[in-house]
Amino acid sequence: MTSRGKRIFLFLTVVVPFLIYAIIYYAPIIRNAPFKAKEFVSLEYKWGVGNKLENSYNSATGEYKYLNDKDSLIIKHVELNARDKKFLDSNADEQGFWNLPDVVANNESDLKNPKTLRYFMKFNYQKKSKEVTYLPNFEGNVRMKNAAAQMQKMIEQSIIDAEERAKK
Repeated sequence: MTSRGKRIFLFLTVVVPFLIYAIIYYAPIIRNAPFKAKEFVSLEYKWGVGNKLENSYNSATGEYKYLNDKDSLIIKHVELNARDKKFLDSNADEQGFWNLPDVVANNESDLKNPKTLRYFMKFNYQKKSKEVTYLPNFEGNVRMKNAAAQMQKMIEQSIIDAEERAKK
């Protein structure tokens, strides 16, 4: 076999299969890449006990509803600025929010318990959305619990900070 024939054979047996493998393997990953910050539309955040999530925030409308310590429903208008939205999006990426399951709970009976505290977080993008329901009493994977808890705290703190800015 000539030198040129050996090169062609090597190219066809090594490089071509590698390229085919890379395209087949990485195409779905690239297609389902994490949500893009520039496509971020809104954030929905709700919390409460049982299936009744009385407390809520929607960044698209700016509507912030919560029960105070006297069980009175308080409705405010709180806007997240672009910096807050970018902060939350980048932290969701860092925490691995996109890899969390839709429900972070121990079992089905936990979800049906009317006295269990739960948090609902939903990031809306132009083409996709990701929602996670998180129960703080989750005893499973520690990394998963930490990611959900950290994201919940960051969302809550961003809303509180935006509310403080609106007061000034």
